[in-house]
Amino acid sequence: MEIILLKDIDTLGERHEVVSVKPGYARNYLITSKLALTANATNRAKLEKLRSDEAAHEAERIADFKVLAAKLEGQVLRIGAKAGTTGKIFGSVTNVQIMQALKDQMGIEVIRKKIELAEEVKVLGSYVANIAFHPTVHVAVKFEVVEE
Repeated sequence: MEIILLKDIDTLGERHEVVSVKPGYARNYLITSKLALTANATNRAKLEKLRSDEAAHEAERIADFKVLAAKLEGQVLRIGAKAGTTGKIFGSVTNVQIMQALKDQMGIEVIRKKIELAEEVKVLGSYVANIAFHPTVHVAVKFEVVEE
């Protein structure tokens, strides 16, 4: 039986993919759990429209992310941290502090999981964090850790 997946299922495939499964599995689990639809002509037409709508929406999101990336390009964030006399800070600067600095200093909200640090930040100085807004849109943000 052919079905259209509504969500990603590890053992079957990606969302909006048409796959073939045993009829009992489709009727008793996938369709009743709203994880899939039968792949009849009507649902296939709906799938094509849904794919085109999502492609347009995705292109719009990518354009928005590129605007944010251009806004962040060349900017330097300042993050305050308590430090000892040698310049070593107490604790470390994490992606949470960078997320908060982006929100406070630039008015840009970014999910902390999208911020990646190349190295641990445990000393005052200048560093670079990579932000992956989308798999195709990345930006390197410079930040300085200064003493509070």
